Amino acid sequence: MDLLIILAEVSLVIFVFLLANWLLNNVFKQIKKNSLNKGEGRTIKILHRNINAFLILTCLLICLLIIGANGFLLYRGEKIQQYTLLLIERIPSAFWVTLGIGSAQSIGILILAAIILKLVSYCFQVACIRAKNIEQSTTDDQSIDTFFNNLNKIVTTGIWLWAVIFCTKFLKVPVVVSEYLYTLLRLYLIVAIGLLIPKAITAIVDSLDALSIRYSSPDNLLRFYDRLRHLIPFLKRCLEFVIYICVATLAIQQVQFIAYIAVFGPRIVKIIGIIFISRVLFEVIYLLIEEVLFKDGNFGDIQTSRRLTLVPLIRSFLQYLVYFGVIVSILYTLDINPAPILAGAGILGVAIGFGAQTLINDIVCGFFILFENYYLVGDYIQAGKAEDKLVEGFVETIELRTTRVRHPNGQLQIIRNGDIGSITNYSKQYIFAVVEVSVPYDCNLAHVYKVIEEVGEQLKENDLAVLEPTLVDGVESIGESNLLLRTLTKVKPGKHLQIQRVLRKIFTDAFMREGITIPLRVENSES
Repeated sequence: MDLLIILAEVSLVIFVFLLANWLLNNVFKQIKKNSLNKGEGRTIKILHRNINAFLILTCLLICLLIIGANGFLLYRGEKIQQYTLLLIERIPSAFWVTLGIGSAQSIGILILAAIILKLVSYCFQVACIRAKNIEQSTTDDQSIDTFFNNLNKIVTTGIWLWAVIFCTKFLKVPVVVSEYLYTLLRLYLIVAIGLLIPKAITAIVDSLDALSIRYSSPDNLLRFYDRLRHLIPFLKRCLEFVIYICVATLAIQQVQFIAYIAVFGPRIVKIIGIIFISRVLFEVIYLLIEEVLFKDGNFGDIQTSRRLTLVPLIRSFLQYLVYFGVIVSILYTLDINPAPILAGAGILGVAIGFGAQTLINDIVCGFFILFENYYLVGDYIQAGKAEDKLVEGFVETIELRTTRVRHPNGQLQIIRNGDIGSITNYSKQYIFAVVEVSVPYDCNLAHVYKVIEEVGEQLKENDLAVLEPTLVDGVESIGESNLLLRTLTKVKPGKHLQIQRVLRKIFTDAFMREGITIPLRVENSES
């Protein structure tokens, strides 16, 4: 009889632990099913395995404890049946009443949770179908399905956790267990919703982006949207960071011993907002500058070059001004007075200035280049000191420290403004395309002159870059077997190289057509 009682006690413990293990498996199965990503699923699997191992170990220890205690009672000569009945009689009857009522209430709350989940799932299905049927929707059906599926999983897990919390209260489980479960529920909802919101925001931003492109036209303000559209990825990243920081702040507030760290969350959000607003402000100001300077397109070449020169300078100045404002705003956000820091930076700047004379010289030379109008963006120049290698090409950018010049062969040459030296500008008002033509001694020079002038007249009619017809400047030199004629063609600034190449081809074709022999060696020069 005693052995049967011991076996019944052990069997009851095993049954309870098997029931707990079954419930635990179902809970983790539901949680894993509702997990939002694979990484979270692996974490849940590891946690499930560890809790199972803990339950099995606990069950074995309790079974060993029951066998040991009963064995000790048998050793003392106690009757296990009477001892067990005595222990049961000592338990107050109110406990069994509370346990029965709590079990009934727990079963009722679990049934209610299952019914609520059915209704919620149906509502989400209806909402998903209506969202897909909205007219002019720019979001694809797959993203809508993903959003509502994830939302359904979050709500399902939240309702089951809520039901478990109520069950612990009905069964009079110690309050600390309910508090921990309630904290777990809040953390889960905060993290899950926090991970879901960025997906919804991304879908909303993409939809607004598509609608803005669809309805933009030259007659409304949306015509500027295409110029600002490159800020969309930056906006998405900023919103994601803000959401993650808010989620982390709310989650930290739920844990008492680290709740003091949460005060830094709003400050970080403000800093992200300052950075984003500064970026947008800079782009909008730059857009307005271009709109004001280039609103009227009826500009001459010189006016266009001046505006192209001013835009990068104004942009650089505003960029540093905005950066300065961002730094000061961030310092105020962190409750740091920027005045002492700025004063120290001023003293440090003076000290650095004495050791940065080359930098100051470059900036001063840059101001003189701009204000005295030595050259503009788009001009073809030749610059450099006489003893150094000359820099030649089209001016792409004029900055305070450097000038960027694109060589006709494609190389980008960057020269410090302090090393510009002497400047030859081929883009002021006009320039001559100089082509030297070699002809034989026995040719009729009057006929050659006439052919060249006819070619020049024809080129002026066909090419807008030519200002005046080609003229023969005369015989430049007399060689051993040929005469070298120098021709001048007045063209627009910066077009002389192109016109020189065109003239050489036209001269060659015209001379061959007129029967004028071209010597084997043709000497020409460009200036």
